[in-house]
This record gives sequence, C-alpha cells and structure tokens, in this order.
Amino acid sequence: MLTPLDIHNKEFRRGFRGYNEQEVDEFLDRVIKDYEQLYRDNIEIKENMERLSSKLEHYQHMEGTLHNTLLIAQETAEEVKLNAKKETELMLKETQVLAQKLSDEAAHRVRKLETEQEELQKQIHVYRTRMRTLVQAQLELLKDAEDEDQ
Repeated sequence: MLTPLDIHNKEFRRGFRGYNEQEVDEFLDRVIKDYEQLYRDNIEIKENMERLSSKLEHYQHMEGTLHNTLLIAQETAEEVKLNAKKETELMLKETQVLAQKLSDEAAHRVRKLETEQEELQKQIHVYRTRMRTLVQAQLELLKDAEDEDQ
C-alpha cells in the first residue's frame, strides 16, 4: 500500500520539455495532504471498526449468556411447578387416605356405641323386669301379711 511518505519521497526524472516542476510539486503536495488525511481516516475507521467489532462480540456473548440463563430459568420454573404439582397430588392422596381412615374409625366407633346402647337397653329392660317382679313379690308379701293380720 502506498503511504503519504512514499508520495513525498517520489522523485521523477527530468526530461526534455517535461512538465512544469513547480506545478507538479504543488500538485503532489496537495495529493500528499489529501492522501495523508485519507490514510489517517482509514486507520481511525479500522480502529473504530475493531473496537465496535469487539463490543459486538461482547454483546453477542452477553446475549447468548442471557438466552441460556433464560432457558435455565424457564426449565427451573417448569421443574418447580412439576414438583409442586407432584407434592400437591401426594399430599392430596395422603389426606384422602387419612380421611378414609378417620371415617372408618368413626364408623367403627358408631357401631361400637350402637352395640353398647343396645346392650344397655337390654340391661335396662332386664332391670325393669326384675324390679317389677321384685315389687310384685313385695306387694304380694304385703298382701299376704295383711291377709294374715285380718
């Protein structure tokens, strides 16, 4: 690549009836000046491009990381929901088993109390019958005693 210094140091051979040396030198000075500016601008643009390319790569890496983080967060949320659902189902089953057990125990106790109540009713009936028999026997004794007294 041609540099501004190459243009500045370029020497032309002189020929018979060649170009006006002063005009060529003035033109080359202008070309050098413009070329130097273009050369510096080109270097600056390349540096900016490298810097921006580096930033772009950094941001692309960040985007990838954020994307992966988001995917992991979504997967974790799904796992948490699934685990919560499983735990809820397990708790519900345990509650149903416990409720059935309590219901069975209550039904057994009711049957036991009903049996005890029937037994007490029978005992009351037997007691009343004995009392009635005893009272009747006592009344008969009293009647017999009255009959003897008369």
